[in-house]
Amino acid sequence: MWERSPAVVDVKEMPYSEKYAKVMGAIKHDEYVPAFVEKHLGQAASVEYRELCESGIEPIPEEASPEEKYEIAYKNWMWISRVAFGFVRERMGDEGMERLVDTGVDLLKRENSEASLYLLRMIRAISPGLAFEMVAKKSAYEFQWLTPYSVDELSRQRGVMSIPRCKILDYPESEDTCLVGCQQMYPRWLAEQLKVKLEFDRQGNSCKLTVTPLHQL
Repeated sequence: MWERSPAVVDVKEMPYSEKYAKVMGAIKHDEYVPAFVEKHLGQAASVEYRELCESGIEPIPEEASPEEKYEIAYKNWMWISRVAFGFVRERMGDEGMERLVDTGVDLLKRENSEASLYLLRMIRAISPGLAFEMVAKKSAYEFQWLTPYSVDELSRQRGVMSIPRCKILDYPESEDTCLVGCQQMYPRWLAEQLKVKLEFDRQGNSCKLTVTPLHQL
């Protein structure tokens, strides 16, 4: 079992208002699933899926604090993820899960700014190490909405993040969100679009993430 090293990199703390916005963005991203279900299983299945999702959604009070809004939205996102992966796995099996991952990765690519990607490609052509460091720093900040972690290393060659207890795994039936959502969709997107390799070393509810540049031939 790996040992968690002390944090050596300071990363700006993401405010709850931004965490809340990130979760709501993730919920919006997952709106591709009903269309996916309808395409492969028909309209009736898509209606059933939507009703199942809506049955577990908790309203978010306007007067709630940013932290409260984030926690409720996160709970809703985890419920939607649980329903999505469970629904597709039950009705389409492993092949369906693979198709769902393909669709999710394609959508992540389309959601990214073409101008930002062009700039990153230009920087990578001049300094691959700097381009990787930019992606790693951005990831080290933006992943904060998912779960608490420390950044143990961040350089032009490698980034290492330690998660003492993953927030995702505190929710019931969250294995697919971890193993499919986090460990398949996101690494594929990062590799194919941002040329970054993301690896996981999970031990129970703890995890160590390592990001390294993909060296192009």
